[in-house]
This record gives sequence, structure tokens and C-alpha cells, in this order.
Amino acid sequence: MTNDEEDIEAPDGGEVRRAVAPEGAGERVDVWLAQLWPDLSRSRVQGLIGAGKLSADGAPVTHAKDKPRAGATYALVLPPPEPAAPQPEVLPLNIVFEDAHLVVVDKAMGMAMHPAPGSMRGTLVNALLAHCGDSLSGIGGVARPGIVHRIDKDTTGLVVVAKHDAAHQGLAKLFAKHDMDRVYYAVTRGAPKERTATIENRLVRSTEDRRKYVVARDPDTEAGKIAITQYWTIESYGQQAGASAGRPAAALLECRLHTGRTHQIRAHLTHLGCPLVGDPMYGKQRAFKAEGPHAEEAAAAVAAFPRQALHAAVLGFVHPITGDEMRFTSELPTDMQALVSVLRTL
Repeated sequence: MTNDEEDIEAPDGGEVRRAVAPEGAGERVDVWLAQLWPDLSRSRVQGLIGAGKLSADGAPVTHAKDKPRAGATYALVLPPPEPAAPQPEVLPLNIVFEDAHLVVVDKAMGMAMHPAPGSMRGTLVNALLAHCGDSLSGIGGVARPGIVHRIDKDTTGLVVVAKHDAAHQGLAKLFAKHDMDRVYYAVTRGAPKERTATIENRLVRSTEDRRKYVVARDPDTEAGKIAITQYWTIESYGQQAGASAGRPAAALLECRLHTGRTHQIRAHLTHLGCPLVGDPMYGKQRAFKAEGPHAEEAAAAVAAFPRQALHAAVLGFVHPITGDEMRFTSELPTDMQALVSVLRTL
């Protein structure tokens, strides 16, 4: 270790690493730090930056692609090691169906599906381990027992979890064949030009932000994966300020997934020019602008909405063990209901 590097103990038992950026440290701070500390992969450094664990002279560093500032002292906080296996936690769960083979949960906002760096506690897996004991399927691995499909941490709504391996395998086959009925409700800034349509294209990782997915520019590319979303406009609200007549300021959409790609609805709606209200990753560049006497109230409600306005409202499938037709519905959560109520005043 040189005089410009320092490792100290963090208050929670983790570790704080410090380094002063020299001239010529490179074009990207994640590359520089990964080279400086070979025990940390570049993806690990990127994850820590995304979790707000890096600062420069005390100011947060939010982008891994930022260029290191010569002479600045960078501090990277490494959280303490977590146990390899998730720990059971007694947490509130809204269970809408359960038998000896599977459990269907109406997931709340803010609950991650399974433990991951930066979110090792308070997940659905932690809660189900306390609820089900050791009966969850092991196919998902130590960190993801029973997990067959996922919705984002701040997306609400219905998910199904397998209690044993046979149920897991059966559900996985249904997802692979797209033999699942999955319907989401979304509140968007702006609205699609066509009230009803099917979006079919390939989603690839963004070259600017590796956490995001975007529609491939080349329609003939083999990169990424085919993604298909069908949508219907249930309601549209108001008029966009400064736009041509008939361009709504917001909309409530019903989206049916025919594939299940990561961030599929979020990426597709952003591609259409109507990102989800509250989406911190895909929608933050779009300002909400509406005309009319209630425009300020609506803009305030949109700005204050704390998450992406997306809800998994319908989940239907054939039970992998009994063969019964299963269909579950979940009402729009109260926060989205309140948002829609304000938007209806436009």
C-alpha cells in the first residue's frame, strides 16, 4: 500500500478504503479503483458506487464513468460480510394463496425479491423463510430459494414462489413457454401516440448505464433478447404544456407481458416517449408539464411520487402440480390510486 492509500474500519464493522487520485488516473473512476484494488472487480466497484458508497473529498460520486479528479481523496465504503445463506425474518406478508406446492404473494413497495448487495435484509426470501421454514425450492440457489420470477423492489403486486423443486420446475417451464398471464398497470408521463399496440423488439444493455436496458438501434441485430409487450390506454389525463393539441400529460396503461425481460415495461414505455411516473432510472430526465387550473397540483403529485408507478395486477397460470387453472388479481395500491385521482383533475 502506498502513502496515498488507506484502509480503515467502518463503524458498522465494514471497511473504508481511501485513495488520492493522481494525475493520469484514467478516464473512469471505476476502472481506476478496480486497478488500484485488484481484489475488487470493476462490477463490484460499480455496484458500490450505485449504492452510494463512494465519495470524493466528502461529496458523493454517483456515476462510475466519472473521470477521477487529480488530488481528490476518494473514500469507498465496503459493507461488512453478510452470511452466505439468507436469514429468516418475520415480516408482514400479504399472502393471497398458499398450498403445499406454492405461495402467491401480493408484494409491497420497497421489498426486494431476494438478498443482493445493498439489500441483504428485509427481502421476500427472508420473509418466506420465516413463514415456510425449509420448504422453499432449492433450485434458485442459496440466495434465491423458491424464486421463479422477479419484479423490481419498488414495483408492487403479484408474484408466485415455489415450495419444492417439482413445483419450481413446472412453473419455470410455464414462464419459458410464456404460458403465464401477467398484466401490469402503469402510470406514465405523457402517453403513447397509439392508444393500443404491441411492442416487439430486442432489448440490450445501455452502453451509457449498465443497469439500464434499451431498445436495440439495429432491428436486424442478434444482440440482446426479444421482448414483447402489449398495452392498452385505460385513461389519459390533461394536455401537455407546449405540445400539439391532443397530447395527454399522463396516462394509465394496462400492459400484458408476452416475454419477461428485465425492466421490460420500463424500457419499452421509455422507448415510446412515456416513461413511468417516479421511475428513478428511466424517467428522471422527463419533466412533467401540463396545462390547466390543476396543473401545479398534478405536477407536485408526480414529483412527490416515491417509486416507479408500476403494479403487477394479474397473475394467471396452470398449477404445475394439480393442473388447476389459477388466476389472481390485485387492486391498484393506494399510492397509485391517489396519484390517478389527482391526474383526473387535469
